[in-house]
Amino acid sequence: MMTVQQLFLLSIFLYVVGALISLGLNRDGKIANYVSGTTAFLAGCTGVASAVPVLIEGKGFILEGMEFIPFGRFTINVDPLSAFMTLVISLLSIATGVYSISYQEEYIGKGTGVMGFLNNIFIVSMILVVTSDNAFYFLVFWELMTLVSYFLVCFEQENREAIKAGFVYFVMAHVGTVLIMISFILFYVYTGTFDFAAFRNANLSPVIKNLAFLLAFLGFGVKAGIVPFHFWLPQAHPAAPSNVSALMSGVMIKTAIYGIIRVGVDFLGAATWWWGLTVLAFGAISAVFGVLYAVSENDLKRLLAYSSIENVGIILMGVGAGMMGIATGYVSVGILGILAGLYHLINHAVFKGLLFLGAGSVVYRLHTRNMEEMGGLARYMPWTGLTFFIGALSISALPPLNGFVSKWFTYHTLFAVSTKGSVLIRMAFPLAAVALALTGALTSLCFVKAYGVTFTGPFRGGNELKIKEVPVTMLIGMGLLAIGCFVLGLGAPVGAGYIANVASALLHVSSPKVSDGLSIFPASSEQAMLSTPLVLVFVVGLAILPLLIIGTGGKRAGRRVDFEPWACGYKYSSRMAWTSTAFAHSLYPLFSPVYLLRTAFTEAGRFIILLFKKAMAYISQIELMWERYIYYPLLHFMVYIGKRAQTFQTGNVRMYCLYIILTLGVLLIATVR
Repeated sequence: MMTVQQLFLLSIFLYVVGALISLGLNRDGKIANYVSGTTAFLAGCTGVASAVPVLIEGKGFILEGMEFIPFGRFTINVDPLSAFMTLVISLLSIATGVYSISYQEEYIGKGTGVMGFLNNIFIVSMILVVTSDNAFYFLVFWELMTLVSYFLVCFEQENREAIKAGFVYFVMAHVGTVLIMISFILFYVYTGTFDFAAFRNANLSPVIKNLAFLLAFLGFGVKAGIVPFHFWLPQAHPAAPSNVSALMSGVMIKTAIYGIIRVGVDFLGAATWWWGLTVLAFGAISAVFGVLYAVSENDLKRLLAYSSIENVGIILMGVGAGMMGIATGYVSVGILGILAGLYHLINHAVFKGLLFLGAGSVVYRLHTRNMEEMGGLARYMPWTGLTFFIGALSISALPPLNGFVSKWFTYHTLFAVSTKGSVLIRMAFPLAAVALALTGALTSLCFVKAYGVTFTGPFRGGNELKIKEVPVTMLIGMGLLAIGCFVLGLGAPVGAGYIANVASALLHVSSPKVSDGLSIFPASSEQAMLSTPLVLVFVVGLAILPLLIIGTGGKRAGRRVDFEPWACGYKYSSRMAWTSTAFAHSLYPLFSPVYLLRTAFTEAGRFIILLFKKAMAYISQIELMWERYIYYPLLHFMVYIGKRAQTFQTGNVRMYCLYIILTLGVLLIATVR
């Protein structure tokens, strides 16, 4: 029987070997496809097998490698937090690995082997990010993850939109990396090493602690896509192939959440209450703005990308509340907050991965992301429609699915912290709870729209006769994640305890018992307030209800009736159906500062106005508030500075030598001081 260490190494080995073989077979795209997908699936299975024992037993393991550089030895440390992240990444690897076997057939002849290579390296780089025990190697794998994901975003080289999105993503990712690097350098200055073990014991002054945390939070926040650093995410994630989009939204942005928890809680011990309040505030703002922009989208994949910003915000709300609980001495509340954040992290990975794979299946058949050209797809793609429907219910937090559980924990954390601490804390957390409630309502609206416009009603595209269900491997990938939504929901009494142990291990305390006032997740296998048998009875009852209706109403009750909707005496057209734009239209007046509408009259519109005076045709576009008031002015300022700096570019070599001498003089003076 293999040990967990051997299983972990086997997982890494399978990813790397699969990547290299896939690259070598690039000319034979079909075989390369099978190799990369199968190895990703097998590596994901072994990754899960190596992570689960660590979570159950609470004992990690360390693998020491060679000392390649003076900065420290290459060391893998799989503690409970790293094991949890490895589990999340591996689960998505299993689903996307199976899904990719058929999905990537569209790219045969366009470098399928290269895509398989990049995909496997992308996954293994994320695993090494969350298991590295040295800041230098952490940044090496962080940069590898960024570089590979950039190539995947730009994989469709003929698509100018993808190239532009990749460039924006690459620039923003490196802005975040610079901030993280400066934070780690501060630790290095005071410890003399890049080892994480020394970071935990670093004797930092309060000012340096605050600076290190803020730099790390902002750096990781850029990668997580928090508002206002989010604008790269809805450009990059939809541009990537859909299996990659599932990995980027499902797990890549979660490595940034891991970084925030590792630095803020593990290294610095959540030392100050305002750290948690800062995380909470950014989380609440990201959640509300993310879902507001998601509701307004007509592009199915962009809608899901904006929704990822919202869910990152919800995760940060739990983590921020937990950090405040830790800082104010309420350890049980702190553990509950970290539990809420981590539980929503894995939940979002599962249901957002499912939704992106579902969207990818739709694009695979229709070759468009515009929901206005969809409709009625559940008739032609019933299994895709069913799995997408499960994902929509999960993200809308409807019981007994997984999204309900983590949002329930988040609400409890917010209300628990609101009864403790200063007046500011007592005011902040009810407001955060209101933001979470608003987010939940808008999320339901968003995914009623996403599912309804895409899968129900009449088809609004071209030739609907060519639409059919996707290949079976794609259905298996989606089906696995759909099952995961139920398992994480119904299995919450068991799973929550193990995730709480991850939070407890970070704080080096035991999980709180019921006597500590925390009774909404089980303190033991015998105690839980969420009754799985009752939930099971409820689910079985829902399944039996249609049969009872058919039985009592006779054959007529179960008969399907197809009829054309009444159109006030006119011939019915699919364009009369409720559209994606119409769903969000009622929100525009309510949130006018967020939705900065620009209305442009078309040529046809001007002609109609001349004839009828009261009729007009126009195009409405939403301009992002952050772009108008922050990024456009900043861009114009940088262009202005660049033009002013051109005056120093004289073309005179003597002047350049003078600049060098002056710079050296300043540096020498600074060094002497």
